[in-house]
Amino acid sequence: MMFDFTIARYREMLEALISAGFEFQTFREYLNAPQQKVVILRHDVDKKPGNSLCFAEIEHEKGLKASYYFRIVPESLHVDRLLAIKKLGHEIGYHYEDMDPAKGDPEKAIRSFEQNLEKLRKMAPIDTICMHGSPLSKYDNKDLWKHYDYRKYGIIGEPYFDIDYYKLFYITDTGRKWNNRDASIRDKVESPFEIEVKSTEHFIELIKQGAMPKQMMINTHPQRWNDELVPWVVELVGQNVKNSIKGMLARRSRR
Repeated sequence: MMFDFTIARYREMLEALISAGFEFQTFREYLNAPQQKVVILRHDVDKKPGNSLCFAEIEHEKGLKASYYFRIVPESLHVDRLLAIKKLGHEIGYHYEDMDPAKGDPEKAIRSFEQNLEKLRKMAPIDTICMHGSPLSKYDNKDLWKHYDYRKYGIIGEPYFDIDYYKLFYITDTGRKWNNRDASIRDKVESPFEIEVKSTEHFIELIKQGAMPKQMMINTHPQRWNDELVPWVVELVGQNVKNSIKGMLARRSRR
């Protein structure tokens, strides 16, 4: 028996997608010239960027490119790991969360955004961004764009605004579960697809059966994926605690 959310399982998922005939594009590439049967591999580098580099190396071995979104916090932004991922040909983006530390003040948040974007652009070309959910915060980082326009900063896309999810199936491992409603506070999209994915193994079987839509964005958080037992268990226990809190918040918001 193979545990879920292991590096080995991630390899198996990629191999299933390749065998099923999917093309792979970065988010930037998809916005500019979308393929008909395509997967966008989006990785949110919330912490443990070494795990993200491991993913990037596996993808590079298989001739694939993905999009990696870095936060501007010490547990995410390790410059050496970012540059290594960039060198492998992957897209680097900004995983912004500026409304949260600004306590919802858009003027403070946009100044923070500008400074952080400039910092990242010294390391890599940045023309796509993606919000960090900050699930335990009362501030939604996407709300910054109710007051400003990210396109004025040379940004061509943000996944929560610039993808038609009636055409593209979005699946995320937020909460260490696939598209689990109670494990996600803000990482949700409006979509007609009603596809239950019980596990990565189940996802792989659906891919092999040809049961998945022709366009998908697969969002992962690489820190959740480990082959070694101790970090795997630590992540499992920690995420279950977080999911209990997020589930309570999600149920409260639906009342």
